[in-house]
Amino acid sequence: MGAPAIVIENLAKRYVIDHEKRSDTLRDALSGGVRSLWNRWRRRRVEHEEFWALRDVSLEVAPGEVVGIIGRNGAGKSTLLKILSRVTEPTQGRVALRGRVASLLEVGTGFHPELSGRENIFLNGAILGMSRAEIGRKFDEIVAFSEVERFLDTPVKRYSSGMYVRLAFAVAAHLEPEILIVDEVLAVGDAAFQQKCLGKMKEVARGEGRTVLVVSHNAATLLSLCSQGVLLHEGRLAAAGPAREVIASYLNAPPPPSTRRRPTPHGIGIAHVDCRLDANEGELLVDVTLSCERADRLALEIILQDALAQPVAYAQRGTLNPAELVAVPAGENRLRFALPVRSLARGRYRVRVQAVKPNVASLDQFDYPAPLEIVDRPEPGETVAFQQHWGNGSVRLPLRLR
Repeated sequence: MGAPAIVIENLAKRYVIDHEKRSDTLRDALSGGVRSLWNRWRRRRVEHEEFWALRDVSLEVAPGEVVGIIGRNGAGKSTLLKILSRVTEPTQGRVALRGRVASLLEVGTGFHPELSGRENIFLNGAILGMSRAEIGRKFDEIVAFSEVERFLDTPVKRYSSGMYVRLAFAVAAHLEPEILIVDEVLAVGDAAFQQKCLGKMKEVARGEGRTVLVVSHNAATLLSLCSQGVLLHEGRLAAAGPAREVIASYLNAPPPPSTRRRPTPHGIGIAHVDCRLDANEGELLVDVTLSCERADRLALEIILQDALAQPVAYAQRGTLNPAELVAVPAGENRLRFALPVRSLARGRYRVRVQAVKPNVASLDQFDYPAPLEIVDRPEPGETVAFQQHWGNGSVRLPLRLR
């Protein structure tokens, strides 16, 4: 197979967070003289906090592999890509890259806002080490792929975010890098352009044998695109291997515990949500803990959404009609809802809980962190399985259809 395209050894990245407090008024800042300066110096020493975005990450990527990097927000995915792209230096460890690297870490990476689209194509190419002749050979392809020909001589600062990402991706993908690094910027483009970009990445990796690293929260995208997967958790390498196995371990991981969030301006918050299946009744039971700073009247809604975020089942307590609001006392209120699921098609679903009242867009909203999946196609009179993606592996529970 030859030498790896990417070698990562004991990689770590530390950030220092400064919690220095400032004086509220000019008088406070001036009063105290030397004592104030001394105290502020002491506070600066005491209130620094270290945060390790990455720790002890070691990995090798073979030439021509398409690697999907997945993990929760804050897992260290973007930090890893920034180090690989040489945007930032690691605190510890080393990275060896064999080949020219093109990166698309955020919308318009490497673009100069005052230059036109045409000028930025040549600028990006030069940054990647391409000659003007090489860029010229690819120029028409880049413009055609980006679909921004009408605005090619317009400064890119006037581009929409969608136009920006179209041109940025077109440049990164067409200038023949040996290693292509893509963060989750394709979410900016429309659906048709996202499919176009995925097709191009497959072409670059499989047809041209280049190495691709892509970060995404979309498991379906990674499964269709990647041969290998990497799972990061709290800055550490949690799993690496075949993409299907790594993504399955991510989806089946326990959801983060529900934490009590700060009260909303209205003094109402959804503190905890728990879901479980009543197999005998064919219902999904949703237990909601509602925290209220004071007694109030509101409506609570439970929405079961499919993979396209379309509502497929619904339950509520109260309505937005003022006469039908539910009275909730101060403190913690526990309410149970039942959603019928026996008629649902095979697929993955998510639960959303929201507290509402008249003339208020939303008091609070909570998206249950673990997906729920019906894994067998329901047929009248048969038993299907309902799968819950958390805990130690998946839990398959029989659901009797009537």
